[in-house]
This record gives sequence, structure tokens and C-alpha cells, in this order.
Amino acid sequence: MKYKIYWLLKCQLLCCLVSLWGTVSGQIRYSVPEELQLGAFVGNIAADLGLDVKQLKARSLRIATGPRNRYFDVDLENGILFVKERIDRELLCGSNIECRLSLNIVLENPLSLHPVEVEILDINDNAPRFAKTQFRLEIIEFAAPGMRFPLEPAIDPDIGTNTLQTYQLQPMEYFSLDVQMRSGTGKRPVLLLQKPLDRETIPIHNLTLIAKDGGLPPRSGTVHIIVIVKDGNDNAPVFSQSVYRVSLLESAPKGALIITLNATDLDDGLNGEITYSFGSYISATVRNLFDLNSKTGEIRLKGNLDYEEINAFEINVQAIDRGSGAIPGYCDVLVEIVDVNDNAPEVILRSSSTTISEDDPPSTVVALFTAEDSDSGQNGEVQCKISTHSPFELDSSVINYYRILIQHMLDRENTSKYDITIICTDKGDPPLTSTKTIRVEVSDINDNAPIFSRPVYTAHVMENNVIGASIFSVTAFDPDVGENSRLNFSILESVVQNTSTISFVSINSASGVIYAQRSFDYEQLKNFQIRVQVRDSGAPALSSNASVNVVILDQNDNAPVITHPLPEYGSTAIETISRFTDPGSLIVKVSATDADSGQNARLSYHIFQATHHDLFTISADSGEIWTIRRILSKDASNQRLVVVVKDNGIPSLSATVTIVLSVVGTDSESFPSVSSSSPNPRFTPELSRSLVIGLGITSSIFLIILVILAVKVHKNKNGMVYQHHSLGTCCCLESRHSLNGIQKASKSLQIPPNYVEVFGGDPLSQSFRYESCSTLQSTKRDFILPSRCRTSAEKNFVLNESIRKENTGTLNSENYSVPEKH
Repeated sequence: MKYKIYWLLKCQLLCCLVSLWGTVSGQIRYSVPEELQLGAFVGNIAADLGLDVKQLKARSLRIATGPRNRYFDVDLENGILFVKERIDRELLCGSNIECRLSLNIVLENPLSLHPVEVEILDINDNAPRFAKTQFRLEIIEFAAPGMRFPLEPAIDPDIGTNTLQTYQLQPMEYFSLDVQMRSGTGKRPVLLLQKPLDRETIPIHNLTLIAKDGGLPPRSGTVHIIVIVKDGNDNAPVFSQSVYRVSLLESAPKGALIITLNATDLDDGLNGEITYSFGSYISATVRNLFDLNSKTGEIRLKGNLDYEEINAFEINVQAIDRGSGAIPGYCDVLVEIVDVNDNAPEVILRSSSTTISEDDPPSTVVALFTAEDSDSGQNGEVQCKISTHSPFELDSSVINYYRILIQHMLDRENTSKYDITIICTDKGDPPLTSTKTIRVEVSDINDNAPIFSRPVYTAHVMENNVIGASIFSVTAFDPDVGENSRLNFSILESVVQNTSTISFVSINSASGVIYAQRSFDYEQLKNFQIRVQVRDSGAPALSSNASVNVVILDQNDNAPVITHPLPEYGSTAIETISRFTDPGSLIVKVSATDADSGQNARLSYHIFQATHHDLFTISADSGEIWTIRRILSKDASNQRLVVVVKDNGIPSLSATVTIVLSVVGTDSESFPSVSSSSPNPRFTPELSRSLVIGLGITSSIFLIILVILAVKVHKNKNGMVYQHHSLGTCCCLESRHSLNGIQKASKSLQIPPNYVEVFGGDPLSQSFRYESCSTLQSTKRDFILPSRCRTSAEKNFVLNESIRKENTGTLNSENYSVPEKH
């Protein structure tokens, strides 16, 4: 009961002394005794750090500890640091003089770190104890006074004054006690023989060895020593050294030789044969790690060493001879373990941010970590770095801590996430390295305006389009994400033909599809321009503009309109033509226009209906109407032509005009039979018969003339020149190839004046001129009553046709008509 009261008073005294241990270099230090009750007061963290108790929860105060157990915790309600788990100093620090636990107080918002060190004070909670309850010692009876007999020491895991301090021996008539200092602070009791023993007088001596510590109150342990007095063998084995010191690498392989011990015994025979063995009080750890050869004294390694667990071993070896009543000799082998670099650094994250904003300023803390290496010396010195080519830097200004900071501004559009690799390397040989990767996501801000795929678009729309139909689509891209990249399209207000463009087109705000708000007419509006704007949904919103040139495409929706000749009576135009008009003469020109463009406005002219299809032809390109042959007396005095004007669209549209050509002038060059006929247009049977006979005679004469001409032409293949007395050379023009032997007229054709040959008054010449001016008739055998010489083209046509017929043997007089002479 007294002991418990004393112990409580001591604990209270130690707790009061905690506050006397101040801070050094900004570090808070406390000292507490071991074995305190759970919840015991350690210190007021909030007060010592100058913190407001109300802010502890808001700033997420917590303790960041190392790999050891978490022995302390903080009450966030009052800022008190208290004991959370049982603290056993001997378990934590063993026989080390100093025993300190390091912990770190971490606060968020802003991030701050406060190192705290708690010293664990030893209390006298362990009494000295011996490995056995009794020792048995055999001593030869003639052992000389002063002979020393080492005894197994007691063990007290406490330190300082609380550990083993002294030994006492009872009784002390034949023996006395000597305390031998071991390596470090250890003490070993040695039994000294004070006077000779007499086995016959006292064969057994019973002694009590007491071990005491220096605690308050002191504690003690006892062991019973039985000394058996024996006869004979009065020389004990002796080692050359009482203590041997060796060094051994922790990476030494199993079976490695540590030391070879050698003890000598001056006795002979069995009394001089020595065997080696471990002392009776060595630990099981030593027995598991080391092996001793009982004959040779070799100590070898048989387990795996770990410097980080135990860095030194003390091996007690006994040497004893085989004689009767042998006295053992002892020595200690101190094995010092040399550290090798067999532990890589350990990277421990204390705090990290998985997401950062791309507008976070430089020097923003991304992560906080420590690097620990359980090796010692240079093997435990660690240097850290982070992977290069990243916008982060490593700061080691805080002792034992590293901070990863933003080095420069971030751009999520270039890199949306980073894998920061922490590389920590110790200074061992060879060095060992550990890595740890932290993934950091970069959150987006609206720092990019949308961009159209091109600044200017061209949309082609066919006129007469359907209202509300899609005519074009614009696209834009925003490298931001989320709401910052959600786009809205709109049309900016502008004016086309004094009308807002919004009445022309509309746009889908989400897709960018442009729709027509009206049906376009190419003839009224050929193109117009609109301005399209795209805006993102960020805050603030960003935008950009683009131009869309809308080109209206022509559709064949307008028929040709005839502008000349203009109809006088409904859709009919009246024109006059002389009955004596030469073949190939321009009669009239039809002109038309088309409001469309391109192929839709390309016009062509055609004669759809005619009174005589062999009388007129039309230029499809220019609309010029030309005569093909002469107008005969039997031809109607009113020639009706229906001209069609077509465009080149698909489908083609057309317009028609009806032209009535009124033939004017008298027929002064008619045949006599025709001129002497009755005004009555109807012929009598007698007149018809006479006309047929006259035509047959005329045709026969003309046939003979043609045969003669053909023979002459055949003899001269290079051409024929007609000469007759004073007749000049008859000039010939190039032949014209077209419908019915007349060249198809063109816009550039110049109409030559009528050609008239002058031959004087020679009737033969005049007669020959008539014969050569005959023309090839149509299949209807119409007669032409010429008043002037044919053109050279007509002459060549008739001549070539006669030659062709002659050569083929198909010349037929019925194909030609010979006019009568005047």
C-alpha cells in the first residue's frame, strides 16, 4: 500500500515537471514517466502552440507518427495531449539511456507542421532477477584461497539508478563476493574463496546471493547458490583473454567463422581435455544465431543477422576439462554487427492533394512527405528528388520533411494530369532507391475561347428552297471541359437589303446547324453574308465570331422571254420578205432573254413549224433566220414560222413565237407558159399537157448540156475554167455545206450583195449564163425562175453533183430543171 502511494506521488511530481521542459528551436518537448494510466495528461498542445481551441477541429489537427504505435492523442475539445496506449520504456528503448518519442502536429488550412518530442522517463517497475532460482557450483577441496568463481549476473531492464546497483552474499565465512564490471554498465558477481575447503568437514555450502537496484523504494532479487566440495583436479582451463571483441557484417552468410577460442589446462589426461560450451545464462537469441564447436572452440554464424533489430551480441563461453571435479573457465565474446545498406528508404506521405486548379499560384503545396531509412550512418542518410519535366519543385526547408510545390502556372489543356514520381536514394554503397508516384489531376478554368473550324465559311443554297430546311452547319471547338466547353451558337444582327439577317436564316444554338427562314430567289438576291457567334458556358463566358457567305445557286425557274420580233397580234409577229430574195439571205433575227444564269440562261433557237421546211433555216445560237432557196411562184405568199427558244436547264424551259412572213413583189422572170396562163389559178387539161411536153423537151436539152460539162470536168481534175469568146473568167466562191446546200448562217456572216454577171449582148453568152445558173431542185421538182446569175457556190454545187451522177451512172434528168430562154 505504501509503495502504491509513493508511486502515485512520484507520477504527479513528474507530470508537474513537464512544463519546466521548454521548447528548443521551436520544438515542443514533454517528459512523462512510463506506465502512465490511459488518458493521463501529457501537455496542453493548444496553449503551447498558441492556438485557439475552437480552431482545432476546423483546421483538422492530427498527429502524424512514424511506424511505431500511436501512444498519444489530442483531445480536440480542450487541446490536451494525453496517453492513448500503455507505454513500456523497456519495450520501446531497451537499455538506451535516452528514450524519446517523436511526433508531429499537423494543421490544415493553412498547412503547418509542429514537431513534438516526448521523453519517456524510467520508473523502477522491474526488480533484478536471475535466470535460475539456484546455481550449483562444484569446487575441488584443495582449491587455493583467492580462487575466483564467476556467477551468472542478475538482469534489471530499468536504467539509471533504477537498474541493478549492487550484490550481497550471505553468509560470508568461506566465501566473499567481488563485483566485476562488464562491458558497458553491466556488473557480474564473482565468488571468491577466502579459506581452504574441507569436503569432509563441510561437503556442501549453501549461499544466498542478493541483487539490489537503486530505485525508491529499492527492489531486489535472490538466487540460491549450492557449493559442492569435490576432491582432485585442481587446475581449471584458462582463456588467453577474458573478453574477445569481433566485428561481423550483418550480411555475413550462414556458416561464417566468427572466432576460434583457445583455452589451456595444465593438467594431464582427462583433467586437461577441454570442451567448450555456451554459458548457462546466454539468451535463446544467441543460441539461435550462433553455433559453438565443443572441440575446436569455433564460433560460427547459423542464422540471419539484422542490424536494425540487434546491433551487438555478448556470448559467454565456458571451457571445462574432463577431469573429475573440473573447474570451468569463462570468457566473453562481444560481437559487434556492422551495418550494411540492406534497407531502401521508405517514402511516407503525410498529406497530398489529388486535384489542383490550373490557376493555382506558384508555391502552392501539392504534397507533404517524409523519407526514412532504418539503416545507420551514411546508409541511413536519404536524399530525395522528383521527376523532371514537370511544373513542380521539391522543397526541403522543413527539417525531416519534403514539400512538393507548384513551380509555375499550369495549363490543363496541355496536360490534364501529372504523375509525380518521388525518388529517394540513400548514401550507401551501393545506394538503394525507393520511388512513389502521386497522381495529381488538374481541374479546368474557362481560359480558352471557342474556335471555329475556319474563320470564313461558304454555304451554297439552291433557290426556291424549302422554308425551315437545313442549308449549312458550322462547327467550333473549345479545349476546355465541362460547362466551360458547352457551346451555344447565335447569329449576330446585321442588315441585308434593308432587312435583318435574322429574317433570312436561323441557327440551332446547340448543333450549329443553319436553317433557311425564307425561300430565296436567285434573280432577286444572289448572295449575302451573316456573322455567327459561338459562346461557351463558362463564367465569365468567352466567345468568337466567324463569317458565313451564303451563295444562292440558280435554278431553272425562268422560261426564255422573246424580245424580238415583238408580236403584233397576240403571239404572232408580221414580217415582209421579197419574193426575189437570194438563198442564204438573212430574213429576220429572233432575240430572247432568260433571267436565269449559266447553263440555265444558255438559249438555243429552233424552227418548230414552217409552211415550207425547205425554205428557211435558223441559227441555233444567234436566232438568225436565213433562206435556203429561192421563193418559188408556187410557194405561199404568207410563210408561217413557229420558232421555239429553249434554255439549257434541267428540265429545259422554252418560249415560242409565230412569225408570218409576207412575200411581196411580182414574178417578172416566170416561164412563158406561166406568164401567158390565165389569171385563173386553175389549169386546163390542154395547158397541163402542153406544159408537160415543154418541160420534157427542156429537160432533155439540159441533160445533154450537163453530160458535155461532166466530160470536160472529168478530163481536168484540178478544176475547170470556162472560157467562151469574150467571156471573162467566172469567179467561184467556196462551196457551203449546210442543209439543202446552203451554209448555216452565223452571227458573224456578212450578207454579200447580189451578184450579176455582165456579158454584153451576145445571146449565146446570155443563154449560157442561164444554163449555168440552173439549180438543183427538191424532190418535188419545183422550178426556179432566176433573174440573176447564181452564186459561185450554187454553180459549184450543180457542177459537182452532175460529175458525181455521171461517174456513178445515175444521172437523171428529172433531178434538174432547165429554165427557158428569154
